[in-house]
Amino acid sequence: MVNLVAAQKPLLNLLMKMAGVKTHTVEIEPGTVMNFWVPVETIPKPTKQQPEPEKAEVTLKKPTKPVVVLVHGFAGEGIVTWQFQVGALTKNYSVYVPDLLFFGGSVSDSADRSPRFQAETLVKGLRKLGVERCTVVGFSYGGMVAFKMAELYPEMVRAMVVSGSILAMTDSISVETLGRIGFKSSSELLLPTSVKGLKALLSVAAHKKLWFPDRLHKDFLEVMFGNRKERGELLEGLVISNKDTTIPNFRQKIHLLWGENDQIFQLELAHNMKEYANLFFS
Repeated sequence: MVNLVAAQKPLLNLLMKMAGVKTHTVEIEPGTVMNFWVPVETIPKPTKQQPEPEKAEVTLKKPTKPVVVLVHGFAGEGIVTWQFQVGALTKNYSVYVPDLLFFGGSVSDSADRSPRFQAETLVKGLRKLGVERCTVVGFSYGGMVAFKMAELYPEMVRAMVVSGSILAMTDSISVETLGRIGFKSSSELLLPTSVKGLKALLSVAAHKKLWFPDRLHKDFLEVMFGNRKERGELLEGLVISNKDTTIPNFRQKIHLLWGENDQIFQLELAHNMKEYANLFFS
């Protein structure tokens, strides 16, 4: 039986190309590959002497407009998360949408599962694509990676917008959050194995309750939740001890964009970050 979610991917690829981005794979280092959606104008047209643009060895042109990097959360790969924002941004910005490691086509043989390693890999990939400065937009898990990018690479990250995320997942925040929303572990919440589990995730992650047939939920599970072992390890590597928590002195302007009814990271956490990390909040 045809997977309805997988069947829509060619159409999504076409729509995204029309919106101004196209997929491109970058070899970060031997054993580590990251997939990006990049501005179509940066991809050279293939010639007889040059391989197809999707190949990692092709050198892309540098972006000509201000760069925006859109970093996805844990429940979906890059272009699935940001497909509705891309078209609105590409007229005035060079838009890059990465798939973080173990999402989409991105993989690594490294044992490191920390947000720091995700940030380091993402920055290496952006540099290979000719990006020197950028504004980073991070959602949920992608926000934690974005915060780490801003901390480690202030010369690259000029500004940030973060939605539904925090500086770091401390053990106390993890325990309180999971207990409040009724899950035993992050994996139970974010790596559902059944239609019922996926519906439970969507019930706390989405503001409006949208109805989809069980068939579509099942197909989404099959397509969007691969690399389960590695993603489980990413969740384990996300939580740090309270005593190891530090608040970086960010040089960038960072805008927090929050839903007042966010069930996972409640509004109080945004106000705390605004107070202690001197971030701009709305």
